Amino acid sequence: MLSFKDPELADRAWAAPLLAAEPALSLEYCFASVYLWRKIYAQRIARFGDRLLVRVEGSLGPAYLYPAGSGPLSPALDAMGEDAAARNVPLLLVCVTEEQKAAVEAACPGRFAFEAHRDSFDYLYDVDRLADLPGKKLHAKRNHISHFDARFPDWTSEPVTAANVGECMELERQWNLLHLAEECREIAAGEDTISEESAVLMDALQHMDELGMEGVLLRAEGKPVAFSLGGLITPECFDVNFEKSFGDVQGAYAAVNREMARRVREVHPGVKWLNREDDMGLEGLRKAKLSYYPDILLTKYVAREVRP
Repeated sequence: MLSFKDPELADRAWAAPLLAAEPALSLEYCFASVYLWRKIYAQRIARFGDRLLVRVEGSLGPAYLYPAGSGPLSPALDAMGEDAAARNVPLLLVCVTEEQKAAVEAACPGRFAFEAHRDSFDYLYDVDRLADLPGKKLHAKRNHISHFDARFPDWTSEPVTAANVGECMELERQWNLLHLAEECREIAAGEDTISEESAVLMDALQHMDELGMEGVLLRAEGKPVAFSLGGLITPECFDVNFEKSFGDVQGAYAAVNREMARRVREVHPGVKWLNREDDMGLEGLRKAKLSYYPDILLTKYVAREVRP
């Protein structure tokens, strides 16, 4: 019987190598994603030989991720099936990539039915394209940054470090209060209510070194106006987990997007792709991600067990 547990920072020592053995470019396969969203999606982990098993609860109900790692796949799927049966839930795999789908079908022919799940598709972009913003398609992004340049000719970009991470946290706290006030006008002025997403981001900032995360901070007139934070999924793919700015600072989002790409390119010359994650089915977020014309729209499937 599997023994699932809450992910802890110390688990990165053994879990990260198993995730690294999985060549998938999707956001689920870096330890930061497993750890940071543990409360929101009730994520639990277990080790099964040289594979990492992750149990989740999202919009599709109780489910599992494809078992990352190496070694025989079928026994790991059987173990997850037993765990699902013990919980009296169907065996459901989510965020399964095309390559993982093929591996499951080869290991267990006919056991699962697959359906593409558009809301979980990841948006991947060539790092050079986001760093340089060439061509007509990205003209609007260059214009946004030009507005930012004109308003703040002295703006600067710097890596997120222990020296300025507190400023990032304060920016997020202020952003959170403004965002919640827009949704709920009765929030008292200064009330330190925090959204689930902000709690996750604060956790990431507080533990970025232990999670292997890095980022950039933009200043305008000496004050923080935007930051971005992420980490490697594979040696050639970097996951941009978070990006924040105030909505009234025109061009700041486009500028921090570009500066993050430039920093990744400088620090990790082997990286080819920036994974800017999925859109969760949100129309506005989908439109924003499509506006950068992704080089890869990473298809991911739901796999439902049709026979044990």
